[in-house]
Amino acid sequence: MDGNGRWAQRRSLPRTAGHRAAETTVIDVIEAARSAGVGWLSLYAFSTENWKRPGAEVDYLMRLVRRVARKHAPLLLARGIRCRFLGVADPRIPRELAADFDDLTALTADNRGMTLTVAFDHGGRRDIVEAARSLIRSGTPADDVTEQLFADHLPFPDTPDVDLVIRTSGEQRISNFMLWQVAYAEWVFPEALWPDFRAPDFLACLHAYRHRDRRFGGVPPRTNGDPS
Repeated sequence: MDGNGRWAQRRSLPRTAGHRAAETTVIDVIEAARSAGVGWLSLYAFSTENWKRPGAEVDYLMRLVRRVARKHAPLLLARGIRCRFLGVADPRIPRELAADFDDLTALTADNRGMTLTVAFDHGGRRDIVEAARSLIRSGTPADDVTEQLFADHLPFPDTPDVDLVIRTSGEQRISNFMLWQVAYAEWVFPEALWPDFRAPDFLACLHAYRHRDRRFGGVPPRTNGDPS
Protein backbone atom coordinates (compact mmCIF):
# COMPACT_ATOMS: atom_id res chain seq x y z
CA MET A 1 0.00 0.00 0.00
CA ASP A 2 2.38 2.65 -1.30
CA GLY A 3 2.11 6.38 -1.96
CA ASN A 4 0.51 7.88 1.13
CA GLY A 5 3.30 10.39 1.67
CA ARG A 6 3.43 11.51 -1.96
CA TRP A 7 -0.35 11.84 -2.03
CA ALA A 8 -0.13 14.27 0.88
CA GLN A 9 2.87 16.17 -0.47
CA ARG A 10 1.13 16.81 -3.79
CA ARG A 11 -1.62 18.51 -1.80
CA SER A 12 0.79 20.45 0.42
CA LEU A 13 -0.40 18.42 3.40
CA PRO A 14 1.60 16.65 6.12
CA ARG A 15 2.45 13.01 5.44
CA THR A 16 0.07 12.00 8.21
CA ALA A 17 -2.83 13.26 6.07
CA GLY A 18 -1.91 10.66 3.45
CA HIS A 19 -1.94 7.89 6.02
CA ARG A 20 -5.33 9.06 7.27
CA ALA A 21 -6.74 9.13 3.72
CA ALA A 22 -5.54 5.56 3.19
CA GLU A 23 -8.21 4.20 5.55
CA THR A 24 -10.94 4.60 2.94
CA THR A 25 -8.92 2.63 0.40
CA VAL A 26 -8.26 -0.18 2.87
CA ILE A 27 -11.96 -0.75 3.49
CA ASP A 28 -12.82 -0.34 -0.21
CA VAL A 29 -10.28 -2.97 -1.25
CA ILE A 30 -11.29 -5.40 1.50
CA GLU A 31 -14.92 -5.17 0.40
CA ALA A 32 -13.98 -5.51 -3.29
CA ALA A 33 -11.80 -8.55 -2.63
CA ARG A 34 -14.48 -10.28 -0.58
CA SER A 35 -17.15 -9.58 -3.21
CA ALA A 36 -14.87 -10.88 -5.98
CA GLY A 37 -14.39 -14.18 -4.16
CA VAL A 38 -10.78 -13.65 -3.10
CA GLY A 39 -10.04 -16.19 -0.38
CA TRP A 40 -6.83 -14.67 0.99
CA LEU A 41 -5.94 -10.98 1.10
CA SER A 42 -2.75 -9.60 2.66
CA LEU A 43 -2.10 -5.91 3.32
CA TYR A 44 1.44 -4.70 3.94
CA ALA A 45 0.84 -2.03 6.55
CA PHE A 46 4.20 -1.58 8.31
CA SER A 47 7.57 -3.18 7.59
CA THR A 48 10.51 -3.88 9.86
CA GLU A 49 12.31 -1.12 7.96
CA ASN A 50 9.55 1.43 8.63
CA TRP A 51 10.91 1.88 12.16
CA LYS A 52 13.54 4.10 10.50
CA ARG A 53 10.90 6.77 9.82
CA PRO A 54 10.67 9.87 12.03
CA GLY A 55 9.39 9.05 15.51
CA ALA A 56 6.42 11.39 15.23
CA GLU A 57 5.23 9.66 12.05
CA VAL A 58 5.65 6.20 13.56
CA ASP A 59 3.71 7.25 16.67
CA TYR A 60 0.91 8.61 14.48
CA LEU A 61 0.76 5.37 12.49
CA MET A 62 0.47 3.34 15.69
CA ARG A 63 -2.44 5.47 16.87
CA LEU A 64 -4.10 5.43 13.45
CA VAL A 65 -3.87 1.66 13.04
CA ARG A 66 -5.33 1.17 16.51
CA ARG A 67 -8.26 3.46 15.71
CA VAL A 68 -8.91 1.76 12.37
CA ALA A 69 -8.77 -1.74 13.87
CA ARG A 70 -11.19 -0.87 16.65
CA LYS A 71 -13.53 1.10 14.37
CA HIS A 72 -13.92 -1.60 11.71
CA ALA A 73 -13.90 -4.71 13.89
CA PRO A 74 -17.73 -5.01 13.78
CA LEU A 75 -17.71 -4.77 9.97
CA LEU A 76 -15.04 -7.44 9.62
CA LEU A 77 -16.94 -9.74 11.96
CA ALA A 78 -20.22 -9.17 10.12
CA ARG A 79 -18.60 -9.87 6.74
CA GLY A 80 -17.27 -13.22 7.93
CA ILE A 81 -13.65 -12.13 7.50
CA ARG A 82 -10.98 -13.87 9.58
CA CYS A 83 -8.25 -11.42 10.62
CA ARG A 84 -4.70 -12.09 11.68
CA PHE A 85 -1.48 -10.13 11.96
CA LEU A 86 1.88 -11.14 10.51
CA GLY A 87 4.83 -9.80 12.47
CA VAL A 88 4.04 -7.79 15.62
CA ALA A 89 7.29 -8.86 17.28
CA ASP A 90 9.03 -5.57 18.05
CA PRO A 91 8.79 -4.40 21.69
CA ARG A 92 8.32 -0.83 20.43
CA ILE A 93 4.76 -1.69 19.37
CA PRO A 94 2.46 -0.18 22.02
CA ARG A 95 1.00 -2.83 24.32
CA GLU A 96 -2.49 -1.46 23.70
CA LEU A 97 -2.13 -1.92 19.94
CA ALA A 98 -0.78 -5.45 20.31
CA ALA A 99 -3.74 -6.23 22.59
CA ASP A 100 -6.16 -4.85 19.98
CA PHE A 101 -4.58 -7.13 17.37
CA ASP A 102 -5.04 -10.10 19.68
CA ASP A 103 -8.64 -9.11 20.38
CA LEU A 104 -9.50 -8.77 16.68
CA THR A 105 -7.83 -12.09 15.92
CA ALA A 106 -9.88 -13.82 18.63
CA LEU A 107 -13.08 -12.03 17.66
CA THR A 108 -12.93 -13.22 14.05
CA ALA A 109 -11.22 -16.60 14.58
CA ASP A 110 -14.34 -18.62 13.73
CA ASN A 111 -15.12 -16.72 10.53
CA ARG A 112 -14.95 -18.85 7.42
CA GLY A 113 -15.01 -16.20 4.72
CA MET A 114 -11.96 -14.41 3.40
CA THR A 115 -8.77 -14.45 5.48
CA LEU A 116 -7.31 -10.97 5.90
CA THR A 117 -3.65 -10.91 6.92
CA VAL A 118 -2.26 -7.56 7.99
CA ALA A 119 1.53 -7.55 7.75
CA PHE A 120 2.55 -5.22 10.56
CA ASP A 121 6.16 -5.01 11.71
CA HIS A 122 6.73 -7.64 9.04
CA GLY A 123 9.94 -8.60 7.30
CA GLY A 124 10.33 -11.51 4.91
CA ARG A 125 13.98 -12.03 5.78
CA ARG A 126 13.17 -12.15 9.49
CA ASP A 127 10.50 -14.78 8.87
CA ILE A 128 13.02 -16.95 7.00
CA VAL A 129 15.62 -16.58 9.74
CA GLU A 130 13.04 -17.48 12.41
CA ALA A 131 11.99 -20.55 10.41
CA ALA A 132 15.62 -21.66 10.21
CA ARG A 133 16.04 -21.16 13.97
CA SER A 134 12.87 -23.16 14.59
CA LEU A 135 14.19 -26.06 12.52
CA ILE A 136 17.51 -25.99 14.38
CA ARG A 137 15.80 -25.91 17.77
CA SER A 138 13.65 -28.88 16.75
CA GLY A 139 16.79 -30.89 16.07
CA THR A 140 15.88 -31.58 12.44
CA PRO A 141 18.85 -33.13 10.60
CA ALA A 142 20.05 -30.98 7.70
CA ASP A 143 19.42 -33.72 5.15
CA ASP A 144 15.79 -33.98 6.27
CA VAL A 145 14.99 -30.33 5.51
CA THR A 146 12.71 -29.97 2.51
CA GLU A 147 10.98 -26.93 1.07
CA GLN A 148 7.67 -28.07 2.55
CA LEU A 149 9.18 -28.71 5.98
CA PHE A 150 10.83 -25.30 5.93
CA ALA A 151 7.54 -23.65 4.93
CA ASP A 152 5.84 -25.41 7.83
CA HIS A 153 8.06 -23.43 10.21
CA LEU A 154 7.14 -20.05 8.75
CA PRO A 155 4.47 -17.92 10.47
CA PHE A 156 0.94 -19.01 9.51
CA PRO A 157 2.06 -22.06 7.49
CA ASP A 158 -1.49 -22.61 6.26
CA THR A 159 -1.19 -19.45 4.14
CA PRO A 160 -1.02 -20.42 0.45
CA ASP A 161 1.71 -19.08 -1.81
CA VAL A 162 0.98 -15.59 -3.05
CA ASP A 163 -0.66 -15.53 -6.50
CA LEU A 164 -0.70 -11.79 -7.15
CA VAL A 165 1.15 -8.83 -5.67
CA ILE A 166 -0.27 -5.35 -6.28
CA ARG A 167 2.09 -2.50 -5.47
CA THR A 168 0.54 0.92 -5.93
CA SER A 169 2.18 4.23 -6.89
CA GLY A 170 4.28 2.70 -9.67
CA GLU A 171 7.09 1.56 -7.36
CA GLN A 172 8.61 -1.74 -8.48
CA ARG A 173 10.30 -3.32 -5.47
CA ILE A 174 9.62 -6.36 -3.28
CA SER A 175 10.51 -4.42 -0.10
CA ASN A 176 11.05 -7.54 2.02
CA PHE A 177 7.43 -8.70 1.66
CA MET A 178 6.69 -12.41 2.26
CA LEU A 179 9.86 -13.38 0.42
CA TRP A 180 9.29 -17.13 0.58
CA GLN A 181 5.64 -16.97 -0.44
CA VAL A 182 6.05 -14.66 -3.47
CA ALA A 183 8.46 -16.96 -5.30
CA TYR A 184 6.05 -17.45 -8.22
CA ALA A 185 3.71 -14.51 -7.72
CA GLU A 186 2.49 -12.36 -10.58
CA TRP A 187 3.07 -8.63 -10.11
CA VAL A 188 1.20 -5.53 -11.21
CA PHE A 189 2.31 -1.94 -10.57
CA PRO A 190 -0.61 0.48 -10.91
CA GLU A 191 0.40 4.14 -11.03
CA ALA A 192 -2.34 5.27 -8.63
CA LEU A 193 -1.17 6.33 -5.19
CA TRP A 194 -2.73 4.20 -2.48
CA PRO A 195 -5.21 6.84 -1.19
CA ASP A 196 -6.54 7.17 -4.76
CA PHE A 197 -6.75 3.41 -5.37
CA ARG A 198 -10.33 2.11 -5.39
CA ALA A 199 -12.36 -1.04 -6.02
CA PRO A 200 -12.38 -0.63 -9.85
CA ASP A 201 -8.58 -0.38 -9.80
CA PHE A 202 -8.35 -3.52 -7.68
CA LEU A 203 -10.70 -5.39 -10.02
CA ALA A 204 -8.62 -4.25 -13.00
CA CYS A 205 -5.59 -5.85 -11.36
CA LEU A 206 -7.52 -9.09 -10.90
CA HIS A 207 -8.54 -8.94 -14.56
CA ALA A 208 -4.91 -8.53 -15.60
CA TYR A 209 -3.92 -11.46 -13.39
CA ARG A 210 -6.54 -13.75 -14.93
CA HIS A 211 -5.01 -13.14 -18.35
CA ARG A 212 -1.49 -14.02 -17.29
CA ASP A 213 0.02 -17.28 -18.55
CA ARG A 214 1.31 -18.90 -15.36
CA ARG A 215 3.78 -21.65 -16.29
CA PHE A 216 5.78 -22.02 -13.05
CA GLY A 217 8.95 -22.68 -15.03
CA GLY A 218 7.34 -25.07 -17.51
CA VAL A 219 5.88 -24.59 -20.96
CA PRO A 220 2.26 -24.72 -22.08
CA PRO A 221 1.06 -27.83 -23.92
CA ARG A 222 1.36 -28.00 -27.71
CA THR A 223 4.19 -25.46 -27.71
CA ASN A 224 6.40 -25.50 -30.78
CA GLY A 225 9.06 -28.09 -30.11
CA ASP A 226 6.96 -30.04 -27.60
CA PRO A 227 7.61 -33.72 -28.38
CA SER A 228 3.98 -34.55 -27.53
